[in-house]
Amino acid sequence: MSTERLTWHGQHKKTLDRGARAADVMRNKMGSWPFVGAFLAIMAVWAVLNTVGLDRALHWDPYPFILLNLFLSMLAGLQGAILLIAAKRQDAISAALAQHDYDTDVAAKAVIGLLMEVNNRQLEMIMDLRLLVTALHDERSGNPAPAAQ
Repeated sequence: MSTERLTWHGQHKKTLDRGARAADVMRNKMGSWPFVGAFLAIMAVWAVLNTVGLDRALHWDPYPFILLNLFLSMLAGLQGAILLIAAKRQDAISAALAQHDYDTDVAAKAVIGLLMEVNNRQLEMIMDLRLLVTALHDERSGNPAPAAQ
């Protein structure tokens, strides 16, 4: 059994269903430079093989690359849906974090209020002690006691 403390993000991630986790993974992969580089490399290889391939059999999608355009259109449609799912997930995460912050602020306000009450009681006690010490000092030195304030 692990004794490490689970962060809020870790707890939240445990509540996600498989689709939400998959959307997060795809968003993180598709929104990265390695993905962009691999995507451009695949497009370049596709274009080169279909344009200047040594064998006519390699020209499975000759210029103007209609099959490639179909795949890119399907990819764009999927990316749009994935980005919307990821944005919706990010909104949910932001709302949960905001609620967590609000709950923390409310708890902190209650603790601060309690501490202020304790502080005010301490100040009153200090003032009472000060008056007692002053009265005791005046009584021992023979000075008349000051009028109560």
